[in-house]
Amino acid sequence: MIGILGGMGTQAGLDFCNKLALLNRGKIDQDYPLFILYNKANIPGRPESIGVHTRNISKKFVNSKNKKKYQLVLKSLLNGCQLLKKSKCKFIVVPCNTAHYWYEDLKKKIKLPIINMPKEVFNHTLKTCKKNSSIGLLATEGTLNTGIYNKFFDKKYNLIFPNTFLQNESVNKAIKLVKMGKVKNANKAIKPAIDFLIKKKCKKIILGCTELPIAIFAFKSFKKIKTSKVFLDPNLILAHAAMKKYKT
Repeated sequence: MIGILGGMGTQAGLDFCNKLALLNRGKIDQDYPLFILYNKANIPGRPESIGVHTRNISKKFVNSKNKKKYQLVLKSLLNGCQLLKKSKCKFIVVPCNTAHYWYEDLKKKIKLPIINMPKEVFNHTLKTCKKNSSIGLLATEGTLNTGIYNKFFDKKYNLIFPNTFLQNESVNKAIKLVKMGKVKNANKAIKPAIDFLIKKKCKKIILGCTELPIAIFAFKSFKKIKTSKVFLDPNLILAHAAMKKYKT
């Protein structure tokens, strides 16, 4: 059984479940995969709990207050994973990019396989993009600053981010609007950041916050999501990886 630690945000967790089901349509109920979604919406805000960091994966806390925030999020994530473990889940997925800043500590403490979303996106990109290509990344500032994608992509690719203005006025705004349920407004808000990355000649654009596929694909068919030549949807890629592991 697949354990899904959701609630970061709620719409993103539901989007993952929907994609998991759509990828594995059955003729009858019993053909669908078994999974449990724990919509743990009370996990403290991930970007707000990171503080100021350089863009690398090391945990360089600015002060003890940031370290305390880190531990509070870790404890909440761990509690969620433990519930899924007690529910007899064989492995866990976390449909939240920023939460993967806590991945290594979670993996050490939970003693249950956890699929690494940024790593799966990287492995998928290797199959579709030539080495040294420019890859755009739209994500929370927490994801950008902690380098959870740089850890994998810097070995083979050139990651491109929006400028500060677009990060604030386009990306952050779109993420917030999705969380508020204002998807049409989010779709409009994210376009300037996408245009910026396309002008930078990015071969692919990673939708590195799980709210962003909702903003971009909400009014498109699932077929268009699967066949997109521009966007890399971590939720969709994670759903593929989860099913591959589920079947083994």
